[in-house]
Amino acid sequence: MQVADPLARIAALKRSLGAVILAHYYQDDDIQDIADVIGDSLKLAQEARKSDASVIVFCGVHFMAETAKILNPGKTVLMPDSAAGCSLADSCEPRWAFEAWVRRHESLPLVSYINCPAWVKALSTVICTSSNAEKVVSSFPRDQAVLFAPDRHLSRFVAERTGRRLVPWDGVCVVHDIFEEKRILQALRENPGAELLAHPECPVGILAHAHFIGSTTGIIDRATAPDARTNTFIIATEPGVIHEMKKRAPGRVYIPAPPNQTCACSYCPYMRLNTMEKIAECMERMEPRIDVDIELARRARLPLERMLEISRN
Repeated sequence: MQVADPLARIAALKRSLGAVILAHYYQDDDIQDIADVIGDSLKLAQEARKSDASVIVFCGVHFMAETAKILNPGKTVLMPDSAAGCSLADSCEPRWAFEAWVRRHESLPLVSYINCPAWVKALSTVICTSSNAEKVVSSFPRDQAVLFAPDRHLSRFVAERTGRRLVPWDGVCVVHDIFEEKRILQALRENPGAELLAHPECPVGILAHAHFIGSTTGIIDRATAPDARTNTFIIATEPGVIHEMKKRAPGRVYIPAPPNQTCACSYCPYMRLNTMEKIAECMERMEPRIDVDIELARRARLPLERMLEISRN
């Protein structure tokens, strides 16, 4: 007889399958709490690469699970909801236009943000995440122009930080692009002394007021640092990170940054498709299963491995 409680089912299935559950910080609180590893895109790629589990249950969005499969071609990678896509990865479409853009700049290396589909990774020289984008771009000669895809806001930020000439693709993340400067300034006025912590996928008008700009992990670390100069933080990224902040530094105030007035929240609609029930069901049915064409995976693995090597050095 099937156990009704998804938590008990997940625990039993983990043991029987020899599975590991990886979850992004943007997942619901209960999913973060049952994950074996929680992290940002870089940490999850690293953990997927070194995991000895035969089954990886990836609680995130499609490009993340796809990356885990590319790095672990012999393992089974499951995803609770196959509809959990990514607006930034989708911005690489139409494919013919992206491929034409790459061909027009065929003499330039292509650095692709990990938030992209496998076919973009396969075209890339090296992959990056928001944690290591500056380091990856700086690995090229200073006078070398670089194609950067797909996020135009991250491209501008990295170009400013590194002094390099980047040629950006015109993509955005809907969660970060929806933040509005006027409402951010209002939040700062209403919370004097608060620090604004922003992800580099945010528009320049948001970053201009940030006290700290960094990756998901960087934002969490800043908000929970023992020597923080304030106890109040306005968080300009997906609010799922606040769960980890509260666990690390429960006595502080974490305020989700307000998006524009067309929306009352900044939750990623794709990340939130995963649920505890869907995790249990995907482990019971062993699907949705992520598969990547063998040749495509081989070509996409090379730039991912280059990124992981640069991150190690």
